[in-house]
Amino acid sequence: MKLTGTAAHNYFRQPDPSHTALLIFGADPMRVADKRQQVINALVGAQGEEEMRLTRINAADLRKDPALLDDAIKAQGFFPGHRVAFVEDATDGLSKVIAAALADWQSGDAQVVITAGQLTAKSALRKVVEAHRNAVSIGLYDDPPTVADVEQALTDAGIAQPDRDVMEMLMSLAHTLEPGDFRQTIEKVSLYKLDDETPLNIEDVVANAPQSAEVDVDDVLEVVTTGQADRLGPLLRNLYAQGVTPVTLSIGAMRHFRRLHVVASDPGGPAAGVGRLRPPAFGPRRDKIVRQASHWGRDRLEKALTALTDVDLQLRSANTAPPNALMERVLIRLAMMARR
Repeated sequence: MKLTGTAAHNYFRQPDPSHTALLIFGADPMRVADKRQQVINALVGAQGEEEMRLTRINAADLRKDPALLDDAIKAQGFFPGHRVAFVEDATDGLSKVIAAALADWQSGDAQVVITAGQLTAKSALRKVVEAHRNAVSIGLYDDPPTVADVEQALTDAGIAQPDRDVMEMLMSLAHTLEPGDFRQTIEKVSLYKLDDETPLNIEDVVANAPQSAEVDVDDVLEVVTTGQADRLGPLLRNLYAQGVTPVTLSIGAMRHFRRLHVVASDPGGPAAGVGRLRPPAFGPRRDKIVRQASHWGRDRLEKALTALTDVDLQLRSANTAPPNALMERVLIRLAMMARR
């Protein structure tokens, strides 16, 4: 049996312990591992492995000794409770071994959970599981998380459903972070709000969200857009020492000034224009963008974009001028422009 959509989503939360086997496959190992862990925890609980009710079998070991799976299925543990035999990183080459084990499965035996990479519709392993009368197969694809997924993650973490702005920020994080990173972020938020009865707000999420790789670049851009030219030199030296190249800095600057130009060009003003940004900006970052766009104005932002485009072309050409000096010069020009 193959499950998709809502049925698959619900099955991960509440797997049927009477099923013989569950196959989880997908191209993203993180997504597969996340759902596998969710299912196993639901079946044997957090103490399942300590109580020896969970047997892990690596695919490579199973190829060498096909009896490992049969032994794990039939073995009786010292502790009462549901048992799981987990086969990790299975491939089509193990389809016959798994088919034989499932055919010999009886009620009371350990439930089999299998994970695999991307499998085609013609996959022998998929056919074994999907054709079995009491087994389930679920494929994971790179579809972005839905609102229901994020709401469920909050519920599982014991966090009350937030208002619309906070939910939009969480959705943005869910679409940009890896599944495991997003889950860890929700767990951090849950600990952060422990014994705190106030509603979840944007500042709570910002305080626990992973810092982006452009934090240092953003520091430089903050200095430039506020006209603090005297602080630029030390910041650039530290930035380059960390391995950031002038081209990377140029790309970040272009992206930031284009964003400000979009906000400043809106007929309704910067306060309305900031709502057009994708991905959206939230909290203090949103306020900062509105403030910078209002200060610069559309005309000066167009001049800044022209200067950045020129230096970007020079950096990517056969120009022999030192790239660090080229980038520093244009940033100083922009910082001086911000003072006018």
